[in-house]
Amino acid sequence: MIHLTETVARTHTAAVLTAPGTFAFVQRELAAPAPGEVTVRIWAVGVCGSDIHMYQDGRIGTTEILSPLVLGHEFMGEIVTAPEGCTDGEGRPVHPGMRVAVEPHVACGHCRSCLEGHPNLCPNHTFMGVFPRDGALQTLLNVPAHNTFALPDQITDVGGAMLEPLGVALHALRLGHVRVGDRAAVVGAGPIGLLLVALLRLNGVTALHVTEPLAWRRELAAQMGATSTDAGFSAPHDSLYDVVFEAAWADASVQDAALLARPGARVVLVGIPGDDRMTVQHSLARRKGLSLIFARRMAHTYPAAIALVAGGLLDVDQLVSDVYPLAEVERAFQRHAQYEPGVIKVMVTV
Repeated sequence: MIHLTETVARTHTAAVLTAPGTFAFVQRELAAPAPGEVTVRIWAVGVCGSDIHMYQDGRIGTTEILSPLVLGHEFMGEIVTAPEGCTDGEGRPVHPGMRVAVEPHVACGHCRSCLEGHPNLCPNHTFMGVFPRDGALQTLLNVPAHNTFALPDQITDVGGAMLEPLGVALHALRLGHVRVGDRAAVVGAGPIGLLLVALLRLNGVTALHVTEPLAWRRELAAQMGATSTDAGFSAPHDSLYDVVFEAAWADASVQDAALLARPGARVVLVGIPGDDRMTVQHSLARRKGLSLIFARRMAHTYPAAIALVAGGLLDVDQLVSDVYPLAEVERAFQRHAQYEPGVIKVMVTV
């Protein structure tokens, strides 16, 4: 049995990436939900650095876009159809009219990684907005019910879309095993880096250094709790930090992270390089005995992320610098890709 809040039109609008740098608006027929899926009317979608890789290059890492694709994996919306008996990611019944955030990663649930509690490492996964699975830059989307998480009223629509990058930052923080009293550094003050700044302050670090070339992002990092900032690596900060998070594009930023780290430190790598290459001086990392930890998306973070935002411990809305309607999606991507003055997080409302 399917419960409806309204008669859902099967035809809907999608912004489709047809070639690098080019979107087309297409009218599509909504497929019937698969067993266990709900239909979500999309309200807000964040533009992510990985979206920019695909928008500019037609690929991310080794994954190429081989046919037109709908991007968008940071999103929220309203459930409009729900099969009876479906439950969300916390085991609660779902129903039409619920505002939900959606986790975009769909793991198989039965491989070794999934069974050991690491669904983000599932080799059989699909990911909404990464080829071949369409994402959220469209008005309607079918998603697994267990990938949805109910949003309390305290969280805004754009705040709901921000839960995905917050989850990435929270997962990276956990990988870094941050302890109260640690000295920490963050390389790159984009949305993930700034969310790491906020989380590190909550974790009681005694020093928090941020490197970021864009002045307005350094300013926001300081407002959010960074104790020092710089445009890049500088000698006074050499080898000072117990844990370093690289949250840029993983080019010179990895070397900078290794320089900032003290001997025996933990370096968590979150950024994705455009050329799928990472460079760090081997003797530097070896002689310091650094632990290089690669962060892969997130795992089991949405309930904690929702609690942090709803409880007022984190203000994710302050990172949203721009909001564009779906009709201006190409302009939204251009603004992010060109790092125009003032840009932090770009949102698209559908």
